[in-house]
Amino acid sequence: MIKNISIKLLPADAADERSIKKQLAAELGVHTKSITGYHILKRSIDARSRQAHFILQLEVFIDEALKEAPAFDPQLQDVSNASQVVIVGAGPAGLFAALRLISMGIRPVILERGKDVRSRRRDLAAMNKEGIVNPESNYCFGEGGAGTYSDGKLYTRSTKRGNVQHILQIFVHFGADESILYDAHPHIGTNKLPQIITAMREQIIACGGEVLFNTRLTDLVLDGEKIKAVQTSNAGIIACTAVLLATGHSARDIFSLLHHKKIAVECKPFALGVRIEHPQLLIDRAQYHCLTRDPYLPPASYSLVAQEYGRGVFSFCMCPGGIIAPAATAPGEIVVNGWSPSKRNNPFANSGTVVAVDEKDFAKYGFKGPLAGMQYQQMVEQKAFDTGGGKLVAPVQRMADFVDGKISSTLPSCSYLPGIHSAAIKEVLPKEVNEALRKAVVDFGKKMKGYYTNEALLVATESRTSSPVRIPRDKDTLEHPQVKGLYPCAEGAGYAGGIVSAAIDGVRCAEAIARAM
Repeated sequence: MIKNISIKLLPADAADERSIKKQLAAELGVHTKSITGYHILKRSIDARSRQAHFILQLEVFIDEALKEAPAFDPQLQDVSNASQVVIVGAGPAGLFAALRLISMGIRPVILERGKDVRSRRRDLAAMNKEGIVNPESNYCFGEGGAGTYSDGKLYTRSTKRGNVQHILQIFVHFGADESILYDAHPHIGTNKLPQIITAMREQIIACGGEVLFNTRLTDLVLDGEKIKAVQTSNAGIIACTAVLLATGHSARDIFSLLHHKKIAVECKPFALGVRIEHPQLLIDRAQYHCLTRDPYLPPASYSLVAQEYGRGVFSFCMCPGGIIAPAATAPGEIVVNGWSPSKRNNPFANSGTVVAVDEKDFAKYGFKGPLAGMQYQQMVEQKAFDTGGGKLVAPVQRMADFVDGKISSTLPSCSYLPGIHSAAIKEVLPKEVNEALRKAVVDFGKKMKGYYTNEALLVATESRTSSPVRIPRDKDTLEHPQVKGLYPCAEGAGYAGGIVSAAIDGVRCAEAIARAM
């Protein structure tokens, strides 16, 4: 007999197979020896009461042999001599699109402006240690995209857009831990993602695909209103009839190129603010209602949202046990992001805390037209650089000092490696963002005990939450309405917001291309 059941367990018991079987036997009214095995379908944490518990949804085998699920098969094939499609960008959208094209018998040629994951590390080290930004290789540009070195969280609400489980199965196929298949908030970790991304690239090449690093798209070659070829920085002209544009949210040169060629792009609202760092111990106490976190519980996270002066303010990309990283893509700007290793064992917790902004805000500063949001974004990032301490040293302020309008006379330790400089955050953020954020952090403190504290640090600026530009596309064909064969894709085009949703959109675009070929 096979039954599906949900059980509630203390953290230590949830980590022990004998305790799980004992609980299952009690719930099902059978002897423990009758429980021949089980599969975990979903695992989540309920921390609403004083004692946190794990909730396990299980498929239980009673008095019959445990049946393993069929091995996952991505159905890849040799495409060495097949028709080819150019993919611009080797982030999650580009990589998953390439794998899907291969499964449908189409050869992908990936153009990646940055370096492979291993070579990227040297440029990231230069940012962290010397404050030097390589515009082509950084936390945003390079193999795997922004997600590779910025955490690897796989949680998404995009369940209606595609098959989330299929995306997770591909990650497991290439080396991710199987727990991502059932954890409510799956996470791979920045320390593990590079090996997984490398395995994906090697598989693409083994199937006859091509990956060109240090190769930037410089122009689209059109035949009337159809894609004819792409012009590249290092590989010359590559003939093709379809281009999947998966550049990520920071490819400002691509947005400008399209606008210059009179290929429609649209201004899009986004969100901007700071990254807030607390001691992880404080977040654990607030969320788990205890002085010391149970060793069987993961470092706690949070999700907060408020409406302030008619604006949405929300936490974003929360990184328990994490590190704040420099995510600028050009000299003279400061952008911060956050990431966690797989064990999430650093002493700090950080989260982007951002305020919604739109065309009305951009216009206040004289920015109008399709690129207005991008220009507004650049303005704030450059102010952060000018207000910081030189190179990539970030302007920071203690939370209560920020609310009270005081420059912080002392600063706590911070995970941001390039360094921090005490400054007035209001000199960085636009007034409308600053005021909404000031009110929000106080209100967040009312929702979550211990959140509002001068032990928390605001680090400016968190500005790459999503693309400030949308590249339009037909809702059915996914092609750009002006250019046949151009497929705007994922986060950079305004259609995704994270690793999984970007991967899903890459798969959708690949399938749309295959239908049109």
